[in-house]
Amino acid sequence: MTSVQDNIQGKVAIVTGASSGIGESMARHLAARGAKVVLAARRTDRLDQVVAEIREAGGEAVAIATDVSQRADLEKLAAATVEAFGRIDVLVNNAGVMPLSPLEKLKVDEWDRTIDVNIKGVLYGIAAVLPRMQAQGSGHILNVASIAGIKVFTPIGTVYSATKHAVRAISEGLRVEVGNSGVRVTIVSPGAVDSELKLGSTDADAAAGLKAFYDANQIPADAVARAVVYAVEQPANVDINEVVVRPVSQDF
Repeated sequence: MTSVQDNIQGKVAIVTGASSGIGESMARHLAARGAKVVLAARRTDRLDQVVAEIREAGGEAVAIATDVSQRADLEKLAAATVEAFGRIDVLVNNAGVMPLSPLEKLKVDEWDRTIDVNIKGVLYGIAAVLPRMQAQGSGHILNVASIAGIKVFTPIGTVYSATKHAVRAISEGLRVEVGNSGVRVTIVSPGAVDSELKLGSTDADAAAGLKAFYDANQIPADAVARAVVYAVEQPANVDINEVVVRPVSQDF
């Protein structure tokens, strides 16, 4: 009988936003279960450190400098992954930003950046791997949304929530479109998780309120990483469509 362990062993997995927080934890967990992991982010010094530690622990990993807001970077990431490991089995679209402020503050540049990373970055990732997965008849795309994609995070997170609602819509549409092609799609929706995401607000009032909220509620990043492992390890004919992971104390 094939064990669930074998469903991760040897798979080639790309994780974006892998230099810290949830992405880093996902990469470490997947590597520990035998996946060949490609860590993608902008901070190459951090990526190199994490890759070195994964290798020291007996895992296989490489680092690729990637800005997910640039489509060319995602295409290069996919090509480099195939060059290094021969195929792409898993993509975790994890990279994201969360600058929070009320709409009336008119932080339009931050709105643009949030859309570029959180929506376009997911779409660019899909575009880079989907043809390859369809051609090989298998693959798994996991898109990190948020509980802010289930309920609008007002009054400071309207734009962020809009991007995460979009991630859920894109994911569900993709799941239906790929049909019986062998490609699986999973939405991962974290709540308050200890990561650098909470530090992205330039609005002082929003940042202070968010810090207090996270200090009172946050759970460790590996709580989400374990959920990703659970989805990836399922047999090929099982698709975990959505996982919501939040602190017990979080009321939305």
